[in-house]
Amino acid sequence: MSTQATKQVVNQEERRRSQRLLLDVTVIVRGESTQREQFDEITFTISVSAHGALVVSATSVSLGQKLTLQNQQTLDEIEGRVARLGAAHGGLTQVGIEFARPAPQFWSVTSPPASWNR
Repeated sequence: MSTQATKQVVNQEERRRSQRLLLDVTVIVRGESTQREQFDEITFTISVSAHGALVVSATSVSLGQKLTLQNQQTLDEIEGRVARLGAAHGGLTQVGIEFARPAPQFWSVTSPPASWNR
């Protein structure tokens, strides 16, 4: 990796409010699709942080849209908004969901990173 590319990766990581963890958690995502239909989708996370998650979704959603996530291990629920949409691949889209407020306890991580306690 070039020095410039390394600087860009480091700068991006430093800008994050809390460290991401690669963690596969089964969640139910609830909301309204872009077709204005209510949905409940069982899916999983790719990565999580105190401020949100990256999930895979078969349902079409839009940026800024409010969604509810339910952690299937704890049955806890939290509201968030769509902050990022990845490219669709095989009928699935990566959806970045940002929580309305930090919620490190939502993921039930036994040893969360120090950045989750800020």
